Amino acid sequence: MRDIKKKLGLALAVTMTTVTLATAYVTTTAPVRAAGADNANVQQIRNDEPTYERINQYKDLAMYYYWHGGDVQQSEKDIFKGITLKGKYDVVENAFKEATLLDPFDLDLKFSLASTLIIEKKVPEALHTYRQILNLDPSNFNANLLNGVYSKATGDTATYKASIAKLKLINAQKTNQYLQKIERTEKVFNEKLITTVPTNVQSKNHAIVILGYALADDGTMKETLIERLKSGLAVANKYPNSKIIVTGGVPKQGVTEADAMSQWLIAQGVNPNRIILENKSTDTVENGLFSTAILEKEGLKDVTIVTSASHIRRALAVFKEADSFYSKMNGKAASRNFTNAVYLDYKSLEEAQKVTNDEKLVIYRDLLRTSGIWQYPGLQR
Repeated sequence: MRDIKKKLGLALAVTMTTVTLATAYVTTTAPVRAAGADNANVQQIRNDEPTYERINQYKDLAMYYYWHGGDVQQSEKDIFKGITLKGKYDVVENAFKEATLLDPFDLDLKFSLASTLIIEKKVPEALHTYRQILNLDPSNFNANLLNGVYSKATGDTATYKASIAKLKLINAQKTNQYLQKIERTEKVFNEKLITTVPTNVQSKNHAIVILGYALADDGTMKETLIERLKSGLAVANKYPNSKIIVTGGVPKQGVTEADAMSQWLIAQGVNPNRIILENKSTDTVENGLFSTAILEKEGLKDVTIVTSASHIRRALAVFKEADSFYSKMNGKAASRNFTNAVYLDYKSLEEAQKVTNDEKLVIYRDLLRTSGIWQYPGLQR
C-alpha cells in the first residue's frame, strides 16, 4: 500500500510539473501570438517552436497587418529576409505563404493566401492557388466557384463555363442559386447613378442608409464621409418621415463612424428619433448584413443607399445579396426596392457610369463574402 501511494505521489508530481511547464509555455508565448505584428516580437517565430505555434503566429501576423498595418521594413528585416515588402498586404501575403509551407495540407491557408492575392489584384497568382486547391480536392465547391467567378472577372469565360459545369455536377441546386446571385449582381453594373435625390421611392416604410467611411485617427470625419452625409441629408429633407440608418463600427478615439455621422446629422437639424445607429460593422459586407437586420426589425421595405459613386455598385450588390439571405432565412421574400443617391467622386457622371474590370473583381469578391464564403476561413469575413 505504501508503494502504491509512493508511485501515485510521483505520478502526481510529474503531472503537476508537466502542467506547470505547459502553463509557463503558454504564458510566455501567448503575448507573442497576441501581439502578432508587434515588431519587437516578430523575430520570435523560430524553428525551435512547435509547428502549430509557428503557423498560428504567421496567421496572427497576417491578421494584425490586415487590420492595423505596421512597420513593413521591420517585418522585412526580422521575418521575411530577402523579400521586398511594399505595403501591409505584402506582409499578409507572405505570412500566409510561410504558413502554407509549414502545412501544405491545410486548404484554409491556401484560401487565405488566394484571397490576399485577390485584394492585391494579383489575379493570375490567386487563380494558380485555387487550381492547387482543386488539384488536391477536385470537388471543393468554393474553390471551383471562386476560380470560375474570378476567371470571369478577367474575361476568361471558357474557364468560368467549365467551372459552372463542374459545380452543377457537385451540387446543381446550390450552383443555380449562385448563378442567380451573379445574374442579379451583373444587373447592378448597369445601375443608373443618382447624384440628386431619387424620386421613385415610397415615402412609407422608407429607409435612407448612409454608408460610413474610415475616420481619421483623431476621430474626426474625412471629406468623403462628410460628402456622403450631405447627399444623405438632401434625401432626408426630401423625405422627412423616412428613417435614417448610419453605418460603421470601427472606433477612433472612442468614436465610431455611426456615432460621428449621427452627431453631424443632428447638428444639421435632423430629429434624433429618425436616426438608427448600425455601429458594429467593419466594412461594406458587414454594412449590408447588419443594416439589413435593422431593416427587417423595423419593417422598412424601400431603401435608398447613400455612398460615393465609386462605391455604390458594390454596396448595392452587397445589400441585395444580404436582402436575399434574410428572405431565405426568414422564409418570406422581403421584396425591397433599392435606389441610390451618390456623392460624385469622379470628374463626370459619364466616367462614373463606366465599370472597370478591377471594380467588377471587387464587386464579385464582396458578393461572395456576403453569400457566406469567408475570405480568410475562420479568421475574417
